Amino acid sequence: MERCEAFIIGGSAGSLDVLLKVLPVIDAAIEFPIVIVIHRKHGTDSLLAGLLSGRTELKVKEVDEKEKLKAGFIYIAPSDYHLLIERDHTFSLDYSEKINYSRPSIDVTFQTAAEVYKDKLACLLLSGSNSDGVNGLKNVKEWGGMAVIQDPKTAQVAYMPAQAQLNVQIDSVLKPEDMGEFINLLSNHKPPNE
Repeated sequence: MERCEAFIIGGSAGSLDVLLKVLPVIDAAIEFPIVIVIHRKHGTDSLLAGLLSGRTELKVKEVDEKEKLKAGFIYIAPSDYHLLIERDHTFSLDYSEKINYSRPSIDVTFQTAAEVYKDKLACLLLSGSNSDGVNGLKNVKEWGGMAVIQDPKTAQVAYMPAQAQLNVQIDSVLKPEDMGEFINLLSNHKPPNE
């Protein structure tokens, strides 16, 4: 990947523990936005943003409708809304029916981001108990992006990354302790001859 313009993390059961390990390692000068889509109960919104912002120097915020993605921010999908990324690099919130029993759906965010960012997108799928995110990773690959998963052996609930590993051509399989540095390297990577 020559240049990453957006990094999206999707997860469900067991993924919060991973995020709490990964975020402190991410460089504050990161050159792209990070978007987090995790399945959670409605009404836990402010708690999650507060919990994550205590672990990183980056600005953490819950997404607002029509907000533009900016480097150096960690955006959290609100509970009970699908999070779409539009062609003008803004967010759109959608309350349509659940997909894979989930709203927000990881698939929806991965798919819409893939169409916008194409080969400048990297997506990471973490621990979880259903297959949400698998079809989204297929789309990411179809548009030339990078598909990354948590090593199922390290996942609290291995089903989600394991399904991705079976069904998608994965670029990297990472243990939680390696994810932060992986993200930093994507930010620091400069194309040859620069």
